[in-house]
Amino acid sequence: MAALRPQRLSVLLPTYNERDNLPLVVWLLVRTFRDSGIDFEIIIIDDGSPDGTQEVAEQLEKIYGSDKILLRPRPRKLGLGTAYIHGMKHATGNFIVIMDADLSHHPKFIPEFLSRGANFLTQVLLRPGASDLTGSFRLYRKEVLQKLMEKCVSKGYVFQMEMIVRARQLGYTIGEVPISFVDRVYGESKLGGNEIVSFLKGLLTLFATT
Repeated sequence: MAALRPQRLSVLLPTYNERDNLPLVVWLLVRTFRDSGIDFEIIIIDDGSPDGTQEVAEQLEKIYGSDKILLRPRPRKLGLGTAYIHGMKHATGNFIVIMDADLSHHPKFIPEFLSRGANFLTQVLLRPGASDLTGSFRLYRKEVLQKLMEKCVSKGYVFQMEMIVRARQLGYTIGEVPISFVDRVYGESKLGGNEIVSFLKGLLTLFATT
């Protein structure tokens, strides 16, 4: 199947203490999109990183242009789910990619996502035929993502799972593309003790209400 060409692709890139990874992931994204002829924008949602991530993002805006790199920061960590909602307010693409900034997801797979067609999300463990529960490397049609966000109540990392549960409930088609996942290159995992507790609470709530 020929690759499905979006009119414009928006990447939502939440960051917290990613000053070392951010230039690399942005460079890989830009190279991938330019090589594939994809019109794009990268929306960086930084949650008040104390390591200077926001300053790095400002430099990237100057290097690549403010039409390609959009810094849309928040004052502090407010949850992954709300970061996506915040980024969506500024997205102009008709397709949306969500991904991590820690280089665990290689942008080279994005054109393959597009080749799988209209409503690519991912597959997860909560429904039959699923393989990944917490994957955060996904492509959505913009209108699909907007509808899912209206339904979701989770704010933290469980938000990823709830998105797929709601997608199933609303009857959206879900496809899967195999990718290579690697550990983060720089920095530490964001899942500290408080995040793990919140994740488990959210998971229990999700199973109890769906």
